[in-house]
Amino acid sequence: MFRKMRRSRQELSVPEAVDIMEKGTTGVLGVIGDDDYPYTVPVNYLYRDGRILFHGAKAGHKYDAMTKHEKVSFCVISRDEIIPEEVTDYFESAIAFGRVRIIEDPDEKLKAAHDLGRKYSDEQAVQDDIDRSFRNVVMYEITVEHLTGKKSIELVREN
Repeated sequence: MFRKMRRSRQELSVPEAVDIMEKGTTGVLGVIGDDDYPYTVPVNYLYRDGRILFHGAKAGHKYDAMTKHEKVSFCVISRDEIIPEEVTDYFESAIAFGRVRIIEDPDEKLKAAHDLGRKYSDEQAVQDDIDRSFRNVVMYEITVEHLTGKKSIELVREN
């Protein structure tokens, strides 16, 4: 179902890919957009137990795409170091493939919003934000079906 990595020496282990997902702060969500053009958008997120939580508005390109097509991808880059004298990039990244859903249950939605917010801020700021805007927010959850990671060949050679 999912392709094997062509450069398998550069493939990260699943625990290494999970570590990238857990520690990252911004990921790039990939969806099937208008007229089947790919649409990608950076989002703040929380990765936990094979699931990715993020939020959005109740309207817009991202919302429309995910209500039409549940299959998505999500990429996080943990290292991106340009080495000009070597004409290369020392990188590490992880990509998740899965299915997205809107969290409908009010209690589950509230918990997801709190959990996501606490990754980036303190409890009081999160609660203030929820009090202000919760009714206008959609919480999404991606169930990860496949997770892979890769690092540059230069980093492989360092080990």
